[in-house]
Amino acid sequence: MTPGLVIAAASSGTGKTTLMLGLLAALRARGVRVQPLKCGPDYIDPAFHTAAAGRSSVNLDAWAMSPAQIATLADRPTDLPADLFVTEGSMGLFDGVAVPGETGIGASADIAALMGWPVILVIDASGQAQTAAAVALGLAQFRADVTVAGVVLNKIASPRHEQLVRRGFESIALPVLGVLPRTAGIELPSRHLGLVQAQETGDLQRLLNHAGEIVAEHCDLDALMACAGAKEIPFAPYTPAPPPGQRIALARDAAFSFVYPHLIEAWRTAGASILPFSPLADEAPDPHADICWLPGGYPELHAGRLSGNRTFMEGVRRFAQTRPMHGECGGYMALGAGIVDAEGHRHEMLGLLGLETSFAKRKMHLGYRRAELMAGMPGFAEGHALRGHEFHYAGILKQPDAPLARVVDPNGTAVPETGSIRVMPDGGQVTGTFFHLIAEATR
Repeated sequence: MTPGLVIAAASSGTGKTTLMLGLLAALRARGVRVQPLKCGPDYIDPAFHTAAAGRSSVNLDAWAMSPAQIATLADRPTDLPADLFVTEGSMGLFDGVAVPGETGIGASADIAALMGWPVILVIDASGQAQTAAAVALGLAQFRADVTVAGVVLNKIASPRHEQLVRRGFESIALPVLGVLPRTAGIELPSRHLGLVQAQETGDLQRLLNHAGEIVAEHCDLDALMACAGAKEIPFAPYTPAPPPGQRIALARDAAFSFVYPHLIEAWRTAGASILPFSPLADEAPDPHADICWLPGGYPELHAGRLSGNRTFMEGVRRFAQTRPMHGECGGYMALGAGIVDAEGHRHEMLGLLGLETSFAKRKMHLGYRRAELMAGMPGFAEGHALRGHEFHYAGILKQPDAPLARVVDPNGTAVPETGSIRVMPDGGQVTGTFFHLIAEATR
């Protein structure tokens, strides 16, 4: 197995992404072939990883994926062999749900333990001195199957502040592998669902270059790489579900960009062709496609433009009359009758389903989902169980079509976002879900 590291922290907002992007850029500049990965259900961070590393980042999810799938994705065959895996954690190192899923509770620690990858802790030392070492010590001792190899201190205010924080780490013999000053000036723009997408970030390459220079200057790259490790995983290779069609028309632009890279990679590996089209550019799905897939994204931010793009609207409506059409989250909303934006204005959508959604009163819908299909959808027959993740701020005004699935949260509690299905008179079928598919459930 290729050696790896997990970049983790005690909580969100401590600088994991800052270190991750800087480390990827700095190692790439050195000529190190570094493969980025992301713990948990996230679309935004992997896109930045990809830009920094020059190769596609992959999600590893301990709640939704089996150990065999995680191991297979981490060590999958590629035309770009890696010298080092670097995985960015999510939330706090041990944070997850209450009830385990396929591999664990969805914590970054589950991935570190399964793969044998040592953890590098990012410690936000603002407002702390020696206490920062106590926090790190607690994290290092919390699980015996997780190895904390060292720390990178973030938001250090002054040389005196650094000296005090280092003194605490000397007392617990945990190596300090880097010190990022508070004045480093690495900051990514944000939005209500997290970071702005990589494709929307102006002057992205300058930002990544700057992050790489800061990390190279203030971190010991050789020592960080020397911490990497791995263990052999005794699991048979994972075989993913077959693709939903041979020729897949896939919406891809700033409004529809949230689809997991491992799904597209699996479809291509199985021999399917991906035929991208841009709804924002008023493009219709390829008429030669077998199925059309509308991913999630931010359709509410582009609702007026989408509503007026007649080639897109009419092309999708025509396609759906005779072939399968599926939408996830934002794609599901676009398949519906209308979207009410944050200002209270209603925009006509495709009308292939009766769903009406509104962003006028924001309410966060967040969490893992397990769905048992009550009807077939592209790629899966009725009765199949799927695991996914839901994250949006839309309220349901109407969801009148037949439910697609029985959907529950990790605790087994039913949720009202059941998805929808409508069979068209000429043989087409339109389905949609609020959750984003991650993997087929094995239990």
